[in-house]
Amino acid sequence: MAGIKYEIKATVGVLAEGSKGWKKELNLISWNDKEPKYDIREWDPAHEKMGKGVTFSKEELVQLKEMLNKMDL
Repeated sequence: MAGIKYEIKATVGVLAEGSKGWKKELNLISWNDKEPKYDIREWDPAHEKMGKGVTFSKEELVQLKEMLNKMDL
């Protein structure tokens, strides 16, 4: 992704792995030198290419956790 700078500060975990080695991960990432946010997206094995994803502040991630805990799965 040209023009976008990112640094993975911490890997929280891997949610899934595809047959070509790409992994769907939850990471703490700093985008363009800004405050790190939690991010879910697919990454190639070298973390050089990425798929589309969704980014959460800590507060949003806490709210999502509360919603998921209420679900009857």
